[in-house]
Amino acid sequence: MSEPTSDLATNGRVLVVDDDAALAEMLSIVLRQEGFDSQTVGRGDQALSAFRDYRPDVVLLDLMLPGRDGIDVCKEIRAESGVPIVMLTAKGDTVDIVVGLESGADDYVVKPFKPKELVARIRARVRRKEQGDPGQQESLSIGDLAIDVDGHSVTRDGTTISLTPLEFDLLLCLARKPWQVFTREMLLEKVWGYRHAADTRLVNVHVQRLRSKVEHDPEHPEIVVTVRGVGYKAGKG
Repeated sequence: MSEPTSDLATNGRVLVVDDDAALAEMLSIVLRQEGFDSQTVGRGDQALSAFRDYRPDVVLLDLMLPGRDGIDVCKEIRAESGVPIVMLTAKGDTVDIVVGLESGADDYVVKPFKPKELVARIRARVRRKEQGDPGQQESLSIGDLAIDVDGHSVTRDGTTISLTPLEFDLLLCLARKPWQVFTREMLLEKVWGYRHAADTRLVNVHVQRLRSKVEHDPEHPEIVVTVRGVGYKAGKG
């Protein structure tokens, strides 16, 4: 089921992958009211082709799906795109949430949720995706990594390291203030856009994912350094 594109739909495209028809209908209405265009898919094995055809700005992805598991869908999308993915899950179980985040999701919402809260999460992801000042060139380094802020790229010895937009934002946040130790709550606000208490597992899992890509030895990180009892900071160059 798809909602027709409207002139009011200026905030972006949202692909909803969920087999709960009533919930999908509600989300389509709420998203349209908030200025988003949306398309809905009810099966996991149809999600990737819909993603390729629709080219959304954000994906809302249910964890439990017929045809193909939401975790597998997340991995498939992440293998070819850095588009923000927000998991929808009826489970509050730690293992399911962490596995979903490790598979590449940027954020998650546990059902039942308040539509306004979900819209706020979507807006935060779209806003992060569109941020940037093309008129001001900025280059930074963290350890032996070179960060081209405008180009949204990270390289080591001329070789590009592929990061999702959220992973890039996390690395950039630390690199811009190498003297500062960031608590998990501070990173949630600056990178995810939260302005209230939220699950700091989001930060922990994404730090692990980022380290797996940028560290020479993720078990002994030198780029994204843990400050025990406080949070994380940029490693010394």
